[in-house]
Amino acid sequence: MKQTNISIAAVALGLLAAVATAWPALAQAGGVPTVAVQSSATAGSYVLDGVVQAARQSTVAAQASGRIASFNAKAGDKVRAGQLLATIDDREAQVGVQRSQAQINQADAELRNAQAQMERTRNLQAQGFVSKAAFDTANTQYQAAQAQREQATASARQSGIAQGFTRVSAPIDGWVLQTFAQAGDLAVPGTPLLVVYAPQPLRAVVQVPASRSLAVRQAKQTTVWVDNSAGAAQAITPLNRLEVPASDPVSQTTEWRLDLPAQAAAALVPGQQVRVGFVSADAATANAAATRLLVPASAIARRGELTAVYVQDKQRFALRAVRLGADRGSQGVEVLAGLQAGERVATDTVAAAQPDAAPAAQ
Repeated sequence: MKQTNISIAAVALGLLAAVATAWPALAQAGGVPTVAVQSSATAGSYVLDGVVQAARQSTVAAQASGRIASFNAKAGDKVRAGQLLATIDDREAQVGVQRSQAQINQADAELRNAQAQMERTRNLQAQGFVSKAAFDTANTQYQAAQAQREQATASARQSGIAQGFTRVSAPIDGWVLQTFAQAGDLAVPGTPLLVVYAPQPLRAVVQVPASRSLAVRQAKQTTVWVDNSAGAAQAITPLNRLEVPASDPVSQTTEWRLDLPAQAAAALVPGQQVRVGFVSADAATANAAATRLLVPASAIARRGELTAVYVQDKQRFALRAVRLGADRGSQGVEVLAGLQAGERVATDTVAAAQPDAAPAAQ
């Protein structure tokens, strides 16, 4: 049995050695495919990834404290403005309403008593039995009772509003995008419960790096691309665009909002990925963009923090670090530094990494 195990191990080691020995020869025999580095054909353009966002979106938060008694909404539900979405235990609010009503009853009784006292004092003063000062005192007490009645009424109104906060309703017509709570959870004022959005209008939101802000502001044409059900890219021209006048201090980007036409954006939903292209007609921008280079995504090798390509050097490959720009999809990935137009790079980084790898014949 021991000899059998040794034999199996020897066979396995032999196969591994044979594969390792044969790999360079196979790579050299077939050759590693290469492609020439091309200049960008989209001079004066810049493409960024963006996301679809609802222009009208509301985060519904709790305005009362208590356990959530019922939660009648889930993501994807269609709702109407005013529709009941959740209820919060209102027993404490009911006690407040009852207390306020008792205060009103007490204020009414005191007001009636003060009014009767004032009437009696007025009659007695008319008959000369009491002084005018006594009547003034009774009149002041009557006015104070009136003020207490108004205060009790306002307190009751406030208690009613607080009880109304235990019923959470939809603020707009739309769809539930996301929920953050369920029945039984503890709600406190300010706690988000769910998000409701209106399906129209929609907008594309893109974060523009500070280094590209000037070029984007000067862009003569803006296009939003989205993949349709057939997998093809559909181009949408936004109705207008808005730059948010603030920059993120961490990412050093500025947010741009592009309003989308209702008909073209009918099939889009918030959170969907899109690509946004800015095209400039300025000659200086176009000339600068013409020097940008593109390589296939398959030609890019990532080794930890190193981003590089295998550049053909006669009959061998040399690993060269590059700095990448925007991903233009099927056109390739933009290379900002590290390559020159016309150089050839390997499209199979695994094969090109072998010691004896050679480029395929052209």
